[in-house]
Amino acid sequence: MKKLLALTLALSMTAGLTACGGGDEGGSTGGESVYRELYSSEVETLNYLYTSFTNDYRMCANMVDCLVEYDPYGVMKPALAESWEHNEDYTEWTFKIRQGVKWVNAQGEEVADVTANDWVSAAKWVNDAANNSSNQYMYNGIVKNAQEYFNYTAYLLESENGTKTTDADGNPIEPVPEVSFDDVGVKAVDDYTLVYTMASPCTYFPSVLSYTTYMPVYGPFLEEQGEMFGVDNQSVLYNGAYIMSEFEPQNHRTLVKNPTYWDKDNVFIDKLEFRYNASATTLGPESFLRGEVDYAELDASLLSAWQSDPEKQNQLSASRPSVAFSYFFCFNFEPRFDESLDPDNWTLAVNNENFRQSIFHALDRVNALEVVEPNTPENLLNNTITPATFTEAAGLDYTQYPALKAISDGDSFDEATALDYKAKAVEELTAAGASFPIQMYMRYNPATTNWDKECQVIEQQLEGLLGTDYIDVVVEAGPSTNFLSMVRRTGDYGFMKCNWGADYADPQTWTDPFKSQDNSYNFMAQDPNLEIGQKPCTNKSPETQALMEEYYALIDAAKAITNDDEARYTAFAEAEAFLIEHAIVVPFSISSSGYVATRLNVFEAQYAPYGMALQCFKFQKLREEPMGLEEFNSLYDQWLKDRTAAIAAADAE
Repeated sequence: MKKLLALTLALSMTAGLTACGGGDEGGSTGGESVYRELYSSEVETLNYLYTSFTNDYRMCANMVDCLVEYDPYGVMKPALAESWEHNEDYTEWTFKIRQGVKWVNAQGEEVADVTANDWVSAAKWVNDAANNSSNQYMYNGIVKNAQEYFNYTAYLLESENGTKTTDADGNPIEPVPEVSFDDVGVKAVDDYTLVYTMASPCTYFPSVLSYTTYMPVYGPFLEEQGEMFGVDNQSVLYNGAYIMSEFEPQNHRTLVKNPTYWDKDNVFIDKLEFRYNASATTLGPESFLRGEVDYAELDASLLSAWQSDPEKQNQLSASRPSVAFSYFFCFNFEPRFDESLDPDNWTLAVNNENFRQSIFHALDRVNALEVVEPNTPENLLNNTITPATFTEAAGLDYTQYPALKAISDGDSFDEATALDYKAKAVEELTAAGASFPIQMYMRYNPATTNWDKECQVIEQQLEGLLGTDYIDVVVEAGPSTNFLSMVRRTGDYGFMKCNWGADYADPQTWTDPFKSQDNSYNFMAQDPNLEIGQKPCTNKSPETQALMEEYYALIDAAKAITNDDEARYTAFAEAEAFLIEHAIVVPFSISSSGYVATRLNVFEAQYAPYGMALQCFKFQKLREEPMGLEEFNSLYDQWLKDRTAAIAAADAE
């Protein structure tokens, strides 16, 4: 039955994608402009106030607008806020909301006007612990009393509105001071004036506003939908460039241009069609060649064949490297994987710094990146967690601040150093009772192009250098759907490539994966007494615990500096360097989709190295001919020059 269903879906998908797509550079030459793409991983929710998945963001970013947006060079522009201003010490920000913007339903019918009250409704929902928003942290320490209100609602939830004093295990429930939402720093002064009051001076606050938790929501509709808000395209409202007119999970999604959109003249693609196929990464390139889709990522195994084929090579393009995401390898300090992989033995190893350092220095990152970028892999290399060129203060790039400069300018790969650390680790781990080889459990998402091949290259390279008597790299696929929920967030791995997307223009944003509470990346701060599922956490060594405490002290000191960007950047650089120097994480790369076939010009799209600008189709036009590599390189060089000029001009205003 599964084979029959897959065949039926494949046939119906092909039948639905046979129309010619595209127009010239100025839009369609007749009829509507339709962009088509295959996908293999379904969205989990359209509730943008809740989700933290990029896959979901890609839909929501095109359905609901934010207060601000960005031009193709990364310059912030007015969107649903026509203008904004701050007080002298940056503790209060006032936004004038654009009038005449409409909320519409999935049929395009007008429901209500967009007003300042919609941001207040969003803030109240996100900061109510009962809603369990995964993005509530974006208010923590930024908006006045937002976290205090969240803590109070969490207490009410746990204590059943104050009627219980102990939890299910008999532990006391500590009372939390009462905080009303009226005390939270989000106010609609009138229908078109919105004021945010900060917890402390915040110079970068406007850059926070292009994130999902600061999207507006129409309060009466949200209340009417309740827990059903965002479960499908009918249970959300739209004020953005597109309306999701059709949504059939694991079949197709269709987004159509919003006829009421306030800036509809800058939306050039009339319809976005996404068709599901579990083998999208495999089928995409051939579907592109047949004219059935307008975008496909190329598996590494196809690259040489496309490059050597005169017809295909003209349809091959690169992806623009992006500092919006940073990729790094995490050591999992609280392993929760199968007993056959000996998690207790891994716990001994990962708590030994010499073992971590041996992996840190043995990993040939350029070699691994050749899977995605065989020509210039060094262009993707990232020596720090925060990518170079992401942000600067006092005219100096953050990654060049004193604590990070040597790391940024160097290379962690060093065979001799790795083997020295191996020798020390073997001696110490043997004395601690560890058995060799250490099984290093690596997971990957099969829906992500080339990740499997990257893991295989790393396995061969690490075992080749360090020896199979020392480590046994066990590579295993995870689920293609809900990978983060089922693998990383449950600790079902030992050593794995993770990533983080920046949320705003400040180095603090890159510390969030390693936060001191609810850490679901490498569990470096997890309370050893907590339980996840039925598997108890294991204890970190005193040495590891001391490192974590020192790191969090550095982070707290950096966060406390709010009136001097140069001092703030210096302090955050010291904390980040500490994390890297003790091999708690291994920086890897910036983001790239590798080589693609596309009928879009990415340099026309919104750009910002944080938030959701990169997910938006606004400003983009569907090309009649695919983007070739030569044209891409020329456009990229010009974009870099134009971006430098655009940012300088914006700074001078």
